[in-house]
Amino acid sequence: MKSTLLLASACLAIAHPVLAQSSPEDADKRPVEAHYFEPTPLTPPDDFAGTLKVPAGYRVSVWAEGLGNTRMIAVAPDNSIYVSRRSEADIIRLTDGDGDGRADGAPQVIVNRPGLHGLTIHDGQLYFMTAREVFRAPLQAGGAIGAVETLIDDLPDAGQHLNRTLAVGPDGMLYISAGSTCNACDESSQENAALLRAKPDGSSREIWATGLRNTIGFGWHPTTGDLWGWDQGIDWLGNDLQREELNRIERGNRYGWPYVFEDGQRNPQDEPPGGLTAADWIAASTDPVLMHVAHSAGMQLAFHPGGGFGPDVAGDAFVALRGSWNRRPASGYEVVRIRFDPHGQAQAIEPFVSGFLAADGASHYGRLAGMAVLPDGSLLFSDDANGVLYRVTYEGAAGVAGPLQPPAGPMEQQAAMGSGVPLALARPETRSRRRAQPVTLTSPAFAADGAIPRDHSEYGLGISPALQWAGVPGVKSWALVMEDPDAAEGAPVVHWTAWNIPAATTTLPAGLNERDRLSGEAVDGMMQGATSHGSTGWYGPRPPAGDRPHRYHFQLLALDRMLDLPLGATRDQLLAAAAGHVLARGELVGTYAEGGPAR
Repeated sequence: MKSTLLLASACLAIAHPVLAQSSPEDADKRPVEAHYFEPTPLTPPDDFAGTLKVPAGYRVSVWAEGLGNTRMIAVAPDNSIYVSRRSEADIIRLTDGDGDGRADGAPQVIVNRPGLHGLTIHDGQLYFMTAREVFRAPLQAGGAIGAVETLIDDLPDAGQHLNRTLAVGPDGMLYISAGSTCNACDESSQENAALLRAKPDGSSREIWATGLRNTIGFGWHPTTGDLWGWDQGIDWLGNDLQREELNRIERGNRYGWPYVFEDGQRNPQDEPPGGLTAADWIAASTDPVLMHVAHSAGMQLAFHPGGGFGPDVAGDAFVALRGSWNRRPASGYEVVRIRFDPHGQAQAIEPFVSGFLAADGASHYGRLAGMAVLPDGSLLFSDDANGVLYRVTYEGAAGVAGPLQPPAGPMEQQAAMGSGVPLALARPETRSRRRAQPVTLTSPAFAADGAIPRDHSEYGLGISPALQWAGVPGVKSWALVMEDPDAAEGAPVVHWTAWNIPAATTTLPAGLNERDRLSGEAVDGMMQGATSHGSTGWYGPRPPAGDRPHRYHFQLLALDRMLDLPLGATRDQLLAAAAGHVLARGELVGTYAEGGPAR
């Protein structure tokens, strides 16, 4: 590695050889020049807001200042503003009671928690979070909150990206963005670099989408109800890589990180695990809809419902770009507008408020973080470096902001996929091609209809149980599906999907790796797909504590072929591919119940 310290520009330029390639088959080595270049922070002068560049008709003013490390913003039903402050580890409340376009008096500290960052308001409750916990508390008259309830206390370690955010969707469910622990790596928890979904009380947590390096800003289009998110790109790939991504986020989709970025480019620094190829990962990844300048560091995103602002903003989104440290010249340090067409499709990203980066590019007057639409239709965004909240208004704006009520349909439809169907062995896709004796499927861990040991549940170690069965003549591969038909919601819940288990294999050891493709004796080449939880591989029983025992059906298929399925394939995709190729079937049922009060 060669590095040079450029004192005149306060920039560390690092050049090192990496595999840079446009496709997995077209690899070559070339040096990539990357920069550590963070512009010098400056205090904005008194008249600074008036010098910011905005489109014709818009005006920027200071709404509040001297606030400290202002980060995320939430607007309450009484029009008061709640702002998280990371360095101060609190949430403050501000109001504009006299309607003069500026906050009144000193901020009111609402709550303190170490590492506090994300917040949202829903149904009279203030939700807020740290890297590991999610809390809620009822809003009270005067802006204070009632008793704080801990909803979640076991989110995975945050590592590099500890600024987590949350929002309540149009379906009334809680969505949590958990960034990666690193720049680019093989995560130890599948809940990292993911968007999570849970009930408003924190229960029934699942993985909604993966491959999202750090999607701090996300929200729902006001008319379509589609979920959109801005993902921050990988560092140290050069000035112009990786570009920031705007993704339409849908359940079960993979968005590339850490092995693929942008429109199918391979990250040259890392290889997919388990013998997978870059082509496999590219084929399984969803491309972004739009991209923006690398290293801009998109933060909070807010959709505008229309009204009280520019005449053409309805359905568009605004994003605060905090600004780069890994690019020369610097990027970000501005507010951008995402234009959507009348059908809710993102069309373009364009500057909206700029001028925070000095003309020489070597210094800045703010690093932007929070973004919200105020009830009167104006925009409010935060500068976390100088503790300022800026307000953007439109001259001659008519009315006030309309209600932001995205339809729940898209989220509810995605959540319902795969539910309300028979168990795998009761479906026509799994009928045997020939008369055959059932395959005897057993486990040394539990007897048929017996209790599954706690170690195999998600309350315990969460490891897969050992299984064994007898061979079948002519078998080319085995497939396995484990389901719970007794779940109160979403039944049958899929806990394991596996295929291309080698034909000679008649035993699976306990504690298999939770990866797409397995390697090693007896399981080499075995593929594992998606569970209803959104994870890959075994996801153990997790019935609500206090429920009666749930039945868990391990269903084995002997197939006359290998299956060609994408990474992360679902149970339904597996069964569709297996139709007409089933030679014999086997089943083992175990039960599990967790003691304690039901929740």
